[in-house]
Amino acid sequence: MTQIKKKKKWPRVLGIVLLVLVLLLAVAAAAGIYYLRNIYGGRTPKVNLLTSGNVLTVTGGQLSGGEEDGVFVYLGVPYAKAEERFVPPAKTHWDGVFEATSYGRISPQQSFLSGTDGQDNDCLNLNIWTPGIEDNGKRPVMVWYHGGGMTSGSANEVQTDGRNLAKSEDVVVVTVNHRLGALAYLDLSAYGEKYAASGNVGVLDMVASLQWIHDNIEHFGGDPENVTVFGQSGGGAKVLALMTTPYAEGLFQKGINQSGATDTLGPVFATKEMAERVAELTMERLKIGRDNMEELQKVSFSELNSAGSAALQQVAEEFQILSPFGGSYSFEWMPYVDGDIIPTNPVLEEGFAESGRNIPLMIGSNLNEWNFSLGGGSQNESSVLNSLRSTYGDSAQAILDTFRSAYPCVDDSNATKVDTMLRAPLLKITAHKADQNGAPVYSYVMTYGAPQSTHGSEIPLIFDNTTAEKEAMAVIMRKIWAQFARTGDPTIEGLPAWEPYTREGGAVMILDLESHLGHHHDEALLDLLKPGYEY
Repeated sequence: MTQIKKKKKWPRVLGIVLLVLVLLLAVAAAAGIYYLRNIYGGRTPKVNLLTSGNVLTVTGGQLSGGEEDGVFVYLGVPYAKAEERFVPPAKTHWDGVFEATSYGRISPQQSFLSGTDGQDNDCLNLNIWTPGIEDNGKRPVMVWYHGGGMTSGSANEVQTDGRNLAKSEDVVVVTVNHRLGALAYLDLSAYGEKYAASGNVGVLDMVASLQWIHDNIEHFGGDPENVTVFGQSGGGAKVLALMTTPYAEGLFQKGINQSGATDTLGPVFATKEMAERVAELTMERLKIGRDNMEELQKVSFSELNSAGSAALQQVAEEFQILSPFGGSYSFEWMPYVDGDIIPTNPVLEEGFAESGRNIPLMIGSNLNEWNFSLGGGSQNESSVLNSLRSTYGDSAQAILDTFRSAYPCVDDSNATKVDTMLRAPLLKITAHKADQNGAPVYSYVMTYGAPQSTHGSEIPLIFDNTTAEKEAMAVIMRKIWAQFARTGDPTIEGLPAWEPYTREGGAVMILDLESHLGHHHDEALLDLLKPGYEY
């Protein structure tokens, strides 16, 4: 008899396995893009409020806003104008009543995650949510500067809608749009007096927003002498810029930096040499010189962005600026130390920028900043050690033991997912701010949700724009942030007394449903994970 050979099933099984893996990767990629775009994408949610009779007279003219569920809302309010590129913001004025009932324009975006609708150089507007108007409320004012580095994002994002925070904590919430990327930080000072401030006009935009808030926020029930600036990621670095520039002195009283530092952005900004070289290379690529500078006003943003991006990469290689993610060189748009608008770096050799001396600072990050992987369930000790050995070799056991000491209430699997890229430079900023012996600095690490205590995961908690199952943590977070804005001390009922950080004490609040205060809690762990790093 002829034997009939059975077809082997393994190719089919392998195909199915590969298909499942591809689908999982696609889902992970889509989830990651959705997550990042939701935080940094510069999207403009479709929000339109019915115009009501809430007309206020402010700098620039009259405003009509909306009201929803006991919160007064004013969207897209012009605080200055930027009709020309690369020049400081100018005062704005309008005739009639400006209907502040829909979001305004945002800056052109560098990120591929961003949309294109409503983008313009003239994007200097802000959004306000308040429980009361013209009531002499003297409420704390919380001014949000968005993340997305210095190149992407907007004040119009879903997660930072301020109505819930304003209503629950009786504060005034403001979110600010301003210029980004090359439009904010291309240093053209070598090309004529008109562009003397061009390399830091993004900072001047933020200063202009604070000046407008100082002059007008009483109409919205806010206290102009109790203003807190806060921001996440690139927004945290913007807070450091505002604490460094003398142009903002007296316009705010407190700062909060959420995950806002890498080794090359936050503790330091660009040098003048770097900024000048980026401009030189950008202008060469655009074929624009002193004799045709007005062409800069006409060139498309995509051309400007392309030329600037290539220039940034070349400067990264010439100056050997290491990427925060390691393994390559990279450089990004940022303020530069010009000796005037930004007189020094935020972190000095033995302290902190002088303009920030009297400003209390709350600063911290999340345990798993860059762990965007799917899953993340518990692992046994053997699996954790094997993962650690693949990166750290013989130090694996010491790292696991030290992790357990640093985070006794967190699952061992997180030992492989501890962020050092942001935590280390943030600790440096914290220590140097304490060294200044000025206003106090309060340190935190959020572990809630670990191993998904990731980059930006605290934002919807603070603004109370989250799901019902996370509401208990949202209450804790929004109360801490509002309490710091109100008093300069973030301690709330149910929380241990939150000591300011000092070199000697090393106090860090570990934020979770059951928070606790640690002292030098993770410094030994950081020494193992990032040996030789100086704080």
